[in-house]
Amino acid sequence: MTRLTTLETNLKSILGEDADLTRALGELTLQVPADQWIDTCRTLRDEADLRFETCIDLCAVDYSGWRTPTYTEAAQQFPQRFAVVIHLLSLTHNWRLRVRTFVPDDEFPLLPTLCDVWPSVNWFEREAFDLYGVVFEGHPDLRRILTDYGFIGHPFRKDFPISGYVEMRYDPEQKRVVYQPVTIEPREIVPRVVREDDYGIGR
Repeated sequence: MTRLTTLETNLKSILGEDADLTRALGELTLQVPADQWIDTCRTLRDEADLRFETCIDLCAVDYSGWRTPTYTEAAQQFPQRFAVVIHLLSLTHNWRLRVRTFVPDDEFPLLPTLCDVWPSVNWFEREAFDLYGVVFEGHPDLRRILTDYGFIGHPFRKDFPISGYVEMRYDPEQKRVVYQPVTIEPREIVPRVVREDDYGIGR
């Protein structure tokens, strides 16, 4: 029995046979409902046959691009716009697991913080809040981490404009940084390649 099969067996034994597990490309993904997020994560950490002591990554995903008429079939996999994904590592058993939950409210994505389960997620959750706007309830210091304090919007959302909403510059007269409307006109740049018909032949 391979390590991956053992992990899958242990997960079903502890979480139940109906645990939503997907096996692809040599990895396991566990999907859990948002209302079971904290309890499931504590179980993954504390159960002796799992022992995921470390959360090595947390990120958010915006699936709005897939939830369109163009991708009707694929959209069935994504019940909500936003998901939060964590990657766990068991040092005890030397195995990894991906865990995903969909955030219930598209308009105000809210999920309990995992800081009490794995303190290492502190800055990861701040990043997901900053870039995607997912609010982690109970987080000890939920504020932006990559963008400016006065930044408007969340730049990794699919509906965020490429040029942003505002731009900032230093004003020498006011002796401070000022914000102003974007002055760059949006345009689409498509690379154009021009070659002779016999390019690369007999040369």
